[in-house]
Amino acid sequence: MPSAAQPRVLYVTDLAYPARGRRYCDEDIFLSSRLREDFDIALCHPLDAAALMDAFDAVVVRNSGPVLHYQAAYDAFARRAAEGGVRVYNQLTGKADMAGKQYLLDLTAAGFPVIPTVDRAEDAGRLPAADEYVVKPKLGADSIGLRFVPREELADLSYGPSGSVLVQPRIRFRYEVSFYFVDDAFQYALHAPDPDRRWELVPYEPTAEDLAFAQRFVDWNGIEHGIQRVDACRTPEGELLLVELEDLNPYLSLDLVDPRTRDAFVDALKAALHRLLES
Repeated sequence: MPSAAQPRVLYVTDLAYPARGRRYCDEDIFLSSRLREDFDIALCHPLDAAALMDAFDAVVVRNSGPVLHYQAAYDAFARRAAEGGVRVYNQLTGKADMAGKQYLLDLTAAGFPVIPTVDRAEDAGRLPAADEYVVKPKLGADSIGLRFVPREELADLSYGPSGSVLVQPRIRFRYEVSFYFVDDAFQYALHAPDPDRRWELVPYEPTAEDLAFAQRFVDWNGIEHGIQRVDACRTPEGELLLVELEDLNPYLSLDLVDPRTRDAFVDALKAALHRLLES
């Protein structure tokens, strides 16, 4: 039986979230069962987190689904957590997907290796030539609202109030690769060899240059406590470009890594939560 002295952790997940081709709930069932070795764990739906969190020492937000489906409830949770000094993992100061897609514009302007991104008609001419362009909501997630348009339609594209949509060239990449971090420490990488099958992932052995690329974005985000996934694409010329920096509730694909890597990840997460509780 768990010791009464163990810290109490509220684990936020939507076990019924209908992910395409994946079962997010399996990952959370596994991960919460392993965390129970060090913590007293209770699972709850994201809509219940604000009402329950005061009874726990920390809150872990995992596969809770896109917050745009319950934006008001999430905003209330984040506000109450900040006001009450609740320890939340991931901490709620992320500058990437946690705050929308503005970071893609900021990173483009700062010269980071990211797919070029604009949100104003007058900036469309800065985008490199491409057969098609990707248009997506600035507050989108899970490809919701994403569409492709030919270059000749860019001039007539409605960017919405205050640039509510983003436009990027559609990159014809060789493959996608994801780097997974606990706090600021790299854990493992996975890649999709076939661009048309982006969720058929296999282990990837990153080079030193690959890790430096991913670490640069983790350092930029400045999260001390949290799991981050750096998603990138490899261009035909061999360059890595950032696709997404997921810092809210990144799916981890733990079922696709070997047992030793999975155990190492669990150990790293346990240690990270203990650090959070001591902060």
